Amino acid sequence: MYKQQQLIDLLNNRHILIAGYGREGKSTHALLQKLVPESKVTIAHNDEEIYATLSQTPSPFDLIIKSPGIPSMKLEGRCNPAIISSQTDIFLQVYGAQTIAVTGTKGKSTTTSLIQHVLDQTLSPSRRIILAGNIGIPLFDILPQIDEQAIVVAEFSCHQLENIHQAPHIGILLNLYQEHLDHYHSYHDYQMAKMQIALNQQSGDHFFYCTDSGDLTHITETLRSHIPSTLHPYSLLDAQHSVIPSLHTSLPGDHNLSNIYVAYKVAELFGVTLEQFAQALSSFKGLPHRLELVGTYKGITFYNDSISTIPEATMAAVSALKHVDTLILGGFDRGIDYTALGHFLAHPPAPCSPVNNLVFVGAAGQRMLNEWNSDKLIDGKTLLAENDYTIIIPWCYDHTCKGGICLLSPAAASYDSFSNFEHRGNTYKQLIKDSQ
Repeated sequence: MYKQQQLIDLLNNRHILIAGYGREGKSTHALLQKLVPESKVTIAHNDEEIYATLSQTPSPFDLIIKSPGIPSMKLEGRCNPAIISSQTDIFLQVYGAQTIAVTGTKGKSTTTSLIQHVLDQTLSPSRRIILAGNIGIPLFDILPQIDEQAIVVAEFSCHQLENIHQAPHIGILLNLYQEHLDHYHSYHDYQMAKMQIALNQQSGDHFFYCTDSGDLTHITETLRSHIPSTLHPYSLLDAQHSVIPSLHTSLPGDHNLSNIYVAYKVAELFGVTLEQFAQALSSFKGLPHRLELVGTYKGITFYNDSISTIPEATMAAVSALKHVDTLILGGFDRGIDYTALGHFLAHPPAPCSPVNNLVFVGAAGQRMLNEWNSDKLIDGKTLLAENDYTIIIPWCYDHTCKGGICLLSPAAASYDSFSNFEHRGNTYKQLIKDSQ
């Protein structure tokens, strides 16, 4: 294993607590058993076990490897913050110099996958391009694939970045919107977790960030003196004025145009030509649950955008498709402000046609319905408040105009009724096909 000794040095002869035992926690445990079997390891599967384990006095632990699903708030006051680490933190301390990382509130998975695809298609076969991270592949699982020439392209969430001591050589921050507020004391704390991707870089590293996100621009300018890397600001306008709009792609919408542009700028750092990039882009397919075309049934075209859990993502999806007739909204309510989305649907920007039918699901959907009715933002639209998708899908078939689009883009989390956004999206797709 490349750089195995550096990993051993970080993990050996420690009493380690694995906080959280999902996919990443199990991956961490497997590596510890392989590399440092002499280190004592305690596993706490969930919040209750973590609380009980950390109640020991004095604490026996000198390293806590926190899984992304465990909010840092849950550890506050229960341990020395200096001993909290993560799989991402340990990985980057060893392999950060050969890592490209993408983060942001939305667009991470598509942009990460696109960069990996482009570099894999254009660079020498001797340079293995490895996809990993929040996209569903724990970083420790790819260690056997890494050698001196390898490039790791990783998607990172805020939870993975918040405890890092070294950032990736190339970091991309796509946007910042209100999200995961149930895991942080404030929106500012969430923003600062994301900004670790730049604050922990070194001279000679590169930080790309999109200036279309006002909050991202503001916090980057505020912290500019603390960011040691080369800054690469970019915008949708830059993308529109470049050659990128003329290239063939299966990724619709301005948000994807912006993401394609930054992927090209990153590829340029590796000597990829425009011609090479264009060829690779043309063969890239979009990811499931991200403006995914389900198909056309009974004259209605269905799209699955279950990944969209904030209003900005839903507005981007409607804008990208332009002719959405029916929109399914709602799910778990995290207290996000839906005012802007209501005004967007009341007065859609050209060339978007009006969304005529709205479905409201869950507590978040009920709040949207109540607030927008009160503000008279949805007068004249056909409305359904319903939590059961077996009822929702037939209703959409009955009310969506022939030749129109039915879009699931909820602007809300899924975990009131589903295990995750994939479960919600797969249910939606299956019911569409079963109901035709």
